Amino acid sequence: MKNIRNFCIIAHIDHGKSTLADRLLENTKTIADKDQQAQVLDSMDLERERGITIKSHAIQMIHSHEGEVYTLNLIDTPGHVDFSYEVSRSIAACEGALLIVDATQGIQAQTISNLYMAIEHDLEIIPVMNKMDMDSAMPDEVEDQIVDLLGCKPGDIIRASGKTGMGVEEILEAIINRIPEPKGDPDAPLQCLIFDSVFNSFRGIIAYFKIENGTMRKGDLVKFVATGKEYNADEIGILRLDMIPQKEMSAGNVGYIISGIKTSKEVKVGDTITHVKRPCEIAIDGFEEVKPMVFAGVYPIDTEDFEDLRSAIEKLQLNDASLTFEPESSVALGFGFRCGFLGMLHMEIVQERLDREFDMNVITTVPNVSYKVYTKKEELLEVHNPSGLPDIMMIERIEEPYIRASIITRTDYIGQIMTLCLDKRGDLIKQEYISGNRMELVFDLPLGEIVFDFYDRLKSISKGYASFDYHMNGYRPSKLVKLDILLNGEPVDALSSLIHVDNAVTLGRRMCEKLKELIPRQQFDIAIQAAIGAKIISRETIKAVRKDVTAKCYGGDISRKRKLLEKQKKGKKRMKQIGNVEVPQKAFLAVLKLD
Repeated sequence: MKNIRNFCIIAHIDHGKSTLADRLLENTKTIADKDQQAQVLDSMDLERERGITIKSHAIQMIHSHEGEVYTLNLIDTPGHVDFSYEVSRSIAACEGALLIVDATQGIQAQTISNLYMAIEHDLEIIPVMNKMDMDSAMPDEVEDQIVDLLGCKPGDIIRASGKTGMGVEEILEAIINRIPEPKGDPDAPLQCLIFDSVFNSFRGIIAYFKIENGTMRKGDLVKFVATGKEYNADEIGILRLDMIPQKEMSAGNVGYIISGIKTSKEVKVGDTITHVKRPCEIAIDGFEEVKPMVFAGVYPIDTEDFEDLRSAIEKLQLNDASLTFEPESSVALGFGFRCGFLGMLHMEIVQERLDREFDMNVITTVPNVSYKVYTKKEELLEVHNPSGLPDIMMIERIEEPYIRASIITRTDYIGQIMTLCLDKRGDLIKQEYISGNRMELVFDLPLGEIVFDFYDRLKSISKGYASFDYHMNGYRPSKLVKLDILLNGEPVDALSSLIHVDNAVTLGRRMCEKLKELIPRQQFDIAIQAAIGAKIISRETIKAVRKDVTAKCYGGDISRKRKLLEKQKKGKKRMKQIGNVEVPQKAFLAVLKLD
């Protein structure tokens, strides 16, 4: 065990984690030259196209140092705020972390939040300054920022470049000398922590684990503590570029187990594996339960595909433990699922993966957040969907979720960023200079305001220089109203939304105008109204398609024409009473894109 080192790589987006991981794999001869490609650990097509890491990737390297052979287990993590749950799981399976900072950009918001996460788990931090080969690198300035943040000595910071391979030897040496060996007893009862899982259509579910205590052998009868299910370990092994089976594995190691599990509910990330004959006394503390931030309905385009969608989401959840879902139905869209995501990018990626990996074409409804509603009878309801809101007379108050957002930016863009946050009903908590021309702004913002376009607008205002990170900060009472859309007096449940009083009238108007363009004309007038409770705040009318009944009257008395028009009016009135209006699919989608 003294020759095992488990570590992960943490950094902000685009600071060169995956490229540096490539150099480490190259240096330790883990990958053959024929398999060599850029970002070799990003195995998903989506990751390669977008140039971002979405999943954590574990891989084992063997390195010789001063005559001894060391086993290094590396986990490469994502940098985007929406995938921070992946990072927290990787940190739980390690004893040390490489903190990578881009020498051209310095410390960013995500660097700080990932660092705090690592410090909470008592990880040994090795600071690395990457991209030193760039002309725009500012090594001395960035070194001062790292020293201020970590309180380390300037000599502890390794200067490296993922592109040229500079400093990689020093990093490997630091991993061996500075990161502690795993604590654990190979002879104690077996305790393994599951930190990830994948679905393989030939072999069932493959769980990735780290052994905290004990030894596991091939063919052992093991038990998953949270679900209480027992299995035979058909195959265990280590993770290189491919899976390599082993006869036995002991404490401190990271590997995989295949035991022919078919149903996804039987494997939970954060669960403990132990022996049936000699179980451990307590389960390992898993990770904190994931809290979804953004909710949206996901519906199949054809209602017959509902069961296929269920199995696709279950398989996807194995590989993405931060996705939560429950069945729901809508009058307009039929049966589907209400899914919880960690953010808008996460929602986009899940939609894309459903399409690519499972060939499921889905419609996603307008994203919203969960609200706490207190009724006059002192009951507390959690509402994810405006249609679940009780009658307005019964409501005492509604509380909405707030986040604490940290924005790091250059001083040139401070004014515009503050205006953006204040427009989104934000409260400025503090602002402080980090270095010469860089500043950190801390805001409290309502989550409902930032789920749409906040991140995109922040990036365009700051020309891509501002970095943004957030965490939940409780609930606060808020003046929220339910905005209903009525067609001929009938509410359409899929179009109703919960919104702040100040924005309700403008959104209501815009929705009515948009629907007037998209709903086809009928034989009778259609009234489109936006209402808050019983108060109508906006109205548009789609005129009827009508025949010119007076065309046959040449001249003559007006009363003859009047008679024909009255007759037509009666017919239209009767039609309006029995007719109903279908809202076309594209109208739903257009209303979702209003923001």
